[in-house]
Amino acid sequence: MDAFTYRNGELCCGAVPLSRIAAAVGTPAYVYSSEAMIAAHRRYARALAGLEVDIHYALKANSNLAVIRTLAAEGAGADVVSGGELALALAAGVPPSRIVFSGVGKTKAELAEAVRLGVGQINVESEPELEALSEVAAGLEAMVPVALRVNPDVDARTHGKITTGKKENKFGIAIERAPELYARAARLPGLRPVGIATHIGSQIVDFEPYRVAFTALADLIRRLRDAGHEIERLDLGGGVGISYRREAPPDIEAYAAVVRSTVGNIGCRLAIEPGRSIVGNAGVLLVSVIHVKDTEARRFVVVDGAMNDLIRPSLYDAWHEIWPVREPAAGAPARESDVVGPICETGDVLAAGRMLPDFHGGDLVAILSAGAYGAVMASTYNARPLAPEVLVRGDEFAVIRRRQSLEEMLVRDSLPPWLKGG
Repeated sequence: MDAFTYRNGELCCGAVPLSRIAAAVGTPAYVYSSEAMIAAHRRYARALAGLEVDIHYALKANSNLAVIRTLAAEGAGADVVSGGELALALAAGVPPSRIVFSGVGKTKAELAEAVRLGVGQINVESEPELEALSEVAAGLEAMVPVALRVNPDVDARTHGKITTGKKENKFGIAIERAPELYARAARLPGLRPVGIATHIGSQIVDFEPYRVAFTALADLIRRLRDAGHEIERLDLGGGVGISYRREAPPDIEAYAAVVRSTVGNIGCRLAIEPGRSIVGNAGVLLVSVIHVKDTEARRFVVVDGAMNDLIRPSLYDAWHEIWPVREPAAGAPARESDVVGPICETGDVLAAGRMLPDFHGGDLVAILSAGAYGAVMASTYNARPLAPEVLVRGDEFAVIRRRQSLEEMLVRDSLPPWLKGG
C-alpha cells in the first residue's frame, strides 16, 4: 500500500491528506491513487517486455470511467463481460479493436452490439454461444474474430467463489472438447477463429496452477495446428493476486517467467487481463466512526461504511487492513474490536477481532485494499446511497463519481395507477 502512507502524523493518498478529502466529500467515500494504478500497469509491461503481449484491464474490478481512462492512456485495452462494461470502455476512450468481450452469458443483443462495433475479440464460452454468435454475425454480414475459452480443469488454489478453471465451474469449454468445437467454429458462417483463451481464477498468488494450465494450452495449440488450424492468439486471462494482510506481494516477474517458459515461444500474440492487481491496492474506503459500543462480549467500532459499500468481508470473509487516519502514537494501547456498519444484518462486519486503537466518535478510518471489487459491487441496501469515488494525482484530487442523493434513489421508483393520489 505504498500509495497510502503517514505524513506528519496523518494518512495520505500521495500528497493529499485523507482528512482533506473527507472534509470535501464526506464519508463513506472511495479514494484511489492514479500513480498506484499506473505503476501497477507498468510493472506488467516491464515484466513481459520482449513478448508480443497485450494488456487488457479487466473492468469488472473497477469500472469507473476515470479509472479506465487513466489506464487507457497508458496503452491498456479492456476486458469486458457485459454490454454495460463494453459501453463504459468505449466511453472511456478504449478503441473497439483493443476490447476483448468475455463472459459466460452474453445475450444476442450484446453480441450484436459487439459485432457492430468491431470489437477485437469475442471469447466464446459454450457451443450454444458459438451458434448464437454465428447467427448474429452472419445476419450482420460480418466476420468476427473468435477465441474459444477453454476450461483446463486446474485448481487455482484460491477462494472457492472466485475459482473459474475447474470442470465443475460454469466457465469455458472442457479442454477435451476444444478441438471439436474449434473445427466447428471454423465451419460456421461469420466466424473467424483466431485463438484460445482461458481464465482459471482470481487472487492467485501461487503460480504453479498457471504453469499447469499454460502448459496444457500450449499442448492444445500444437494439436490444433497439427489438425490444420491457424492459431494466432492466446489469451491467458487474469494476472496475479495482491497483498491484503501486509504479506509480501506476488512477484510479477515470477509470473512473467512462467509465461515465458510455457507459452513464450508458442508463436501466438499473447493477452493478459489483470484487474485486481492494477487497482486493488490503489484504493481505500474512507469511513468515519459513529460511536464505539462496548458490550460484555465484544467491543464494536460502528462506522458509517457498511456491507452495501464494501461487501467482500461479508461475501468472502475477506480481510482488509484497518488503519486510523490519525497516526497512533508509538506504543499506544490497542484493544480487540470488531469494525461494523449500520446495516440491519449481523453479517455487516468489515473486520472482526482486530487489535485496533482506542477509536472515538468522529475519527476517520481507512479500509485498505478496497480499489478492486469495492464500489463496483456496492448496492443501495437499507436505502443507503452509493458512496462517492475520488481520484488523487499528486497533490490534487477530483470527485469521479458524486455521492448518490436520496432523491436520485427515489426517482427510480414509480407508483401504479391504483396507488396514486393517496
